[in-house]
Parts: sequence; structure tokens; C-alpha cells
Amino acid sequence: MKLLLVQVLVGILLYVNGLMIFTFLKKETFRETRYILFAQTLFADSALMLLTDLTLMGSFYQYPVHIIPCYIFCTLTSLVSVVSPMTLVAMCLERYVAICMPLRHSSISTPKNTFIGLLAIWSVSFIIPLFIFIVCFVYIPPGVLRLYVVCTVEAMLQIKWLADMRAMSLQLLFIIMLSIIVSTYIKIVLAARSASSEKKNSTNKGLKTIILHGVQLLLSMMQLIIPYIEMPLWKVNVMLFVNVRYSNFILFLILPRCLSPLVYGLRDKKFYNALKYYAFCGILVCNKHKIRDGKTFRGVVSISIHN
Repeated sequence: MKLLLVQVLVGILLYVNGLMIFTFLKKETFRETRYILFAQTLFADSALMLLTDLTLMGSFYQYPVHIIPCYIFCTLTSLVSVVSPMTLVAMCLERYVAICMPLRHSSISTPKNTFIGLLAIWSVSFIIPLFIFIVCFVYIPPGVLRLYVVCTVEAMLQIKWLADMRAMSLQLLFIIMLSIIVSTYIKIVLAARSASSEKKNSTNKGLKTIILHGVQLLLSMMQLIIPYIEMPLWKVNVMLFVNVRYSNFILFLILPRCLSPLVYGLRDKKFYNALKYYAFCGILVCNKHKIRDGKTFRGVVSISIHN
């Protein structure tokens, strides 16, 4: 029942994220920087949910996988798990520029700068997973590379100094990202005090967006720290490890991913209207066309009879 509940939740979120990505791709008006960053967040969140869900099912059924594909799989999972919070920070910076530097926003948020920002996010996010991947092949004995294991991130963290290095790197990254979000929030608060009554609505909306991104960041970074909480349980009791991983999966992976559709999918009027259009076009729009066509047909018939 636990595994079934997870599959239902993951399926719903993947459907919603997929619908939002489809909406983004169909509308040219969503080629602004904030929507591009939002689309990347949806993609990273969907990939992370899918990869982590496969890992969870493998742990639940104790399904053995060759260790080399497992290392590649875990490296990709680590990559997208860092991309998601870093994109949230970029979205906070974009809102800061839009609110505190409105005259320079159009010159800063250009397609070229957006592409450079996306490239920087993926490059920085790939440093830690790539380093761990290389170290695993260098320091692990050759005989281990022929083994089959239950694929989890813990399989790559058997070397103590490597696990400690990863933990310290992620903690440093978390402190930097949290500092950026807090500083942007403070600057937007100061801008809100001096803003005119016309601009206060957009400024307050920006503050709420920053708060939601901060909550997302806290929950997302917990997902990166979780392996160090679960690792001792993995060595003691496998089923206890699976149960704890199930709870952590719900709280720190699925819950923060529910906030992404809320921030832009529901709070952004323009995106919400487009999303509603594509979500119900097969039912509401088609029915409207049928009603309109039916009225036209009846009008033609009545005119013909009258004539």
C-alpha cells in the first residue's frame, strides 16, 4: 500500500509537471527568463522524482543491479537534485532584478544571459557528482566493480572521507544559496517600503514568491542530507531503512515539488489561463465549438425556413 501510494503521488505530479512543460513549449509568450527557469525547475523535479522513485522501488524489492550502471544512475540523480535548488536561487535573483532594478531588467534578462545562466547552473551542479563518480572508480578495488548491489546513493559513499567531503560540500552550497535568498528577500523588503502604492502589489507578490522558494530550498536541501541519516540504518536493518526512506521520500522530495506548480502554475495569472486552456481543451473548448456550430446551424435553418 505504501509503494502504491507513492506511485499515485508521483504519477499525479509527473502529469501536472508534464502539462505545464507542454504549456510552456506551446506559447511563445513564455520565453521570458522567469518562465524558462520555471520550466527547468519542472524538468529537474520530474527527472528527480522519476529516478528517486525507481531507486525506492529497487530498495523495496531488493532488486540487484550491476554496480557500474548503478553508479551512473546515482550520479544522474545527484546531478538533478542539485540543479533544482540552484534554479530556485536563480529564480529569486530574477525576481530581485525585476523588482529592485526594473529599468535594467530587460537588458539583464536577455536570451543570451539566460542561456549562460542555465549553462552555469548545470556546470556547477555537475562538479560534486562527477568528482564522486571518478573517485569511486579510482579508489574502489577492481573486484567490487563486478558486483551486483541494491542501487542506492549509499553504494557510492562507502569511502568515509568521500562521504564526509560530499556532506561538507553540500552544506557549504546550501549556506551560499540560503544566504542569496535571504539577501534578496531583505532587499525586496526595503524596496517595498519605498515603493509607490501602485507597485506595492507586485512587490508583495514578489516577496511571497521568495518565501515560497526559500521553503522549497530548505526542503530540497534536506533531500541531499538524507543519505547521511539513512546510511546507518542501511547497515543495521534493511526494512527499517526502507520505511525511513519512504517517509523521507514523501516529506522531502514530493512535498517541495508540489510547491513549484503552486508558485507559477496557480499564482501566475497568465500561465494559469494558458494551463487551464490546454488542460481542458479536449472538453470545454471542443464543447464550446460544438455549441457555437450548433447555434450557427440552427440559425441557418431558421433563416432558410423563414425565407
